[in-house]
Amino acid sequence: MSQAEERALELQAPTCTPLAIAPSRAESCSTPLAYSDRQRWTYLFVLFLVSTSNFVDRNVVSVLLEPIKREFHISDTSLGLLSGFCFALFYALAGLPVARWADRGNRRTILTVAISVWSVMTMLCGFAHTFWQLALARVGVGAGESGVLPASQSLIVDYFPRERRATALAIFNASGISGYLLGITAGGYIAAMYGWRAVFLFAGAPGIALALVARCALAEPRLLHQTSKTAGPSEKTMDALHALWQKRSFICGLAGCLCYWFFSYGGLVFLPSLLVRTHHVSLAEVSVVYGTVAAFGSILGAVGGGWLADSLAARDIRWAAWLPTVSFTLAGPVYMMTFLTNDFRTCMVFAFVGLALITGGLSPGLLAIHSVCGDARRATAVALVYFSATLIGGGFGPLATGALSDILTASYGDQALRYALTATTSLLVVSGMCFYSVGRVMSRDLEG
Repeated sequence: MSQAEERALELQAPTCTPLAIAPSRAESCSTPLAYSDRQRWTYLFVLFLVSTSNFVDRNVVSVLLEPIKREFHISDTSLGLLSGFCFALFYALAGLPVARWADRGNRRTILTVAISVWSVMTMLCGFAHTFWQLALARVGVGAGESGVLPASQSLIVDYFPRERRATALAIFNASGISGYLLGITAGGYIAAMYGWRAVFLFAGAPGIALALVARCALAEPRLLHQTSKTAGPSEKTMDALHALWQKRSFICGLAGCLCYWFFSYGGLVFLPSLLVRTHHVSLAEVSVVYGTVAAFGSILGAVGGGWLADSLAARDIRWAAWLPTVSFTLAGPVYMMTFLTNDFRTCMVFAFVGLALITGGLSPGLLAIHSVCGDARRATAVALVYFSATLIGGGFGPLATGALSDILTASYGDQALRYALTATTSLLVVSGMCFYSVGRVMSRDLEG
């Protein structure tokens, strides 16, 4: 590229208003201009598919808990261990080293390796003959999936200009819901027809092809000779962690995400079981009805939340924190009614509203975290969020909910799970308050 062309790109780069996201260390204001809209949306589509596969393989176990419990004769506490801690422990332990690699190296390579590992381990779950064999396979799934979200979100921020990032992140984050719902609907149908082992085989196989697609179709912006990301020394890991720890807005956002995922993993993973036990709905009906309701609610929340965040954050970036404040706080009582109602249709109405609220608030919350973390430690910041959320929320959330359900069973029988889930809704309100604190202080921490 000639000097004249480089100068033209600089002149086209968007300027930063006082409350806009300030670039750090030659932050990639010009990097997104290297790609056309068609390329950006193609890359986002591939990353969406990758993340969808990730969440299918992660969450498909939730619809299989009841048949697994019957075959291996295990308790709800063991189900919580299987669906939560076994996956979360190695996901969290591998997350930070992989994220530092993503902040410095080729994120396309990271995604290719990660997809291959988790897909193979998911298929191995289908061959488990004991509970502990299945648990070990889930450990492998967690280790493989630790690389996808930090690397993917870091790439999206490089692909898209800052005024369109909330929408792009919202679309990407909708993959979590699509993967969850695909796991619920397709997983429930396959389990009903062919058994729970076949579900893991069908879930893992597409990932092998996706690994090849990601390797061939994605671009690594750091390989562009005109980007400045490769210039200068890399920030050391301890320096990056120290810089993030000094940002109160990041710490509050981290706490808000932790509470959000403790509910999402600890509460929602048991919702299909609640419908089967207390509403006496068949597994096939849960897959179709709840899957459809959740799909529309999640799409509405993801698209609406991303659009609203881009619109409001363009005026004041603090709206990226205030939107999850409102949505999570409202979602708490909505989900309480979801778990307590005795009417299946009413339950589905509240579930629809609840999913729209929590998915609508997640992407703005992540945008707020991206805005304060700094370009040199973006993947590290995302990994810390998912480290805490996955280890504590994903690891201990289902375990705590399952254990509480077992404790309450002596008094409430089949209704115990209902009250255990109701107890988790207060965490959404706490999450909303954490993001309110982010909005109060984030303007002084803005970095890019």
